[in-house]
Amino acid sequence: MPDPAPIRAVVFDAYGTLLDVHSATLRHAARLGAGALAFSADWRAKQLEYSWVRSLTGPSHHQDFWACTRDALAWTAARHDVTDPELLTALLAAYRILDAYPEVPAMLRTLRERGLHTVLLSNGSPMMLADAAAGAGIATLLDALLSVEAVGVFKPDRRVYTLAEQRLGLEPREMAFVSANAWDTQAAHAAGFRAIRVNRQGAPDEYGLKAAGVPSIPDLASVPGLLA
Repeated sequence: MPDPAPIRAVVFDAYGTLLDVHSATLRHAARLGAGALAFSADWRAKQLEYSWVRSLTGPSHHQDFWACTRDALAWTAARHDVTDPELLTALLAAYRILDAYPEVPAMLRTLRERGLHTVLLSNGSPMMLADAAAGAGIATLLDALLSVEAVGVFKPDRRVYTLAEQRLGLEPREMAFVSANAWDTQAAHAAGFRAIRVNRQGAPDEYGLKAAGVPSIPDLASVPGLLA
């Protein structure tokens, strides 16, 4: 077999991969009480569900990820009987500026020092991604912020992954794709990227990723080593 093409770019999912989606809720955990973690998990699950359903039901139902996030928060608040409008406003605002995982800045710097492009490819709207990258202090460590809004459909639609190819002028086999979402990792692998799954919770293998040779790592610190 021929040697694999050298990796020239690393494409990252944003939410849950570089950015801790639960940090918004945890900032207000004292006000949410003992159910804060369950609240955060429900918010995230419903946010993704809304994105998938809006994609599957067609272009006329598309709304951006900020709308999905806002609507998911409303549903979660109703489920958990959180009625304080000031708290809900604060939670939604907190989602605009999420914490990066601790190892992210150093990992991105290492990749860039090696001459690799670093790119976000995310469900987030352009506004969300700009705010998130700036708020997490990683905007200068990324070459591009690619939003699904350019194609009007959410991941894991194949059209989303072509955005990285078009922006960078590279073939998928020349790019690594890193995601903490197994379904996102599977879609990138199917599209021809050199996929890597970040599995912080040690969750079971999904979609046959292990058998397909997709690495599973506990955090992002080992990404540069995998690509060396």
